[in-house]
Amino acid sequence: MALNRGESYHKLRKAVAFANFGKLRFKNEHEQQIWQECSRLITNCIIIYNATILSNLLAYRESTGDIEGAAALKKVSLIAWQHINLHGRYEFTKNIDLIDINEIIRTLARVPVREI
Repeated sequence: MALNRGESYHKLRKAVAFANFGKLRFKNEHEQQIWQECSRLITNCIIIYNATILSNLLAYRESTGDIEGAAALKKVSLIAWQHINLHGRYEFTKNIDLIDINEIIRTLARVPVREI
């Protein structure tokens, strides 16, 4: 089980690091090290984001008495990125709304666990 988690982590990290269609250009080794650390940070942020959502969804399911749903959620991996846009265009200069975790939980609570 731990081996699968490690392999999944490295697959996610590779997906995060795949920028510019795999054609990264570094001027020096220092820039390459910075990119490696940034990809590690982004990977860990995705895992924390997933953990936050799954923990809140688990607490919601348990509080509503959905024992089957809660049990199924405990088997869901934190290392998933199908719901993350890794190859999009991002603008950091605009003021955007904060992520509403409660709204995400309410939306996911309507979806059967097997589809999450």
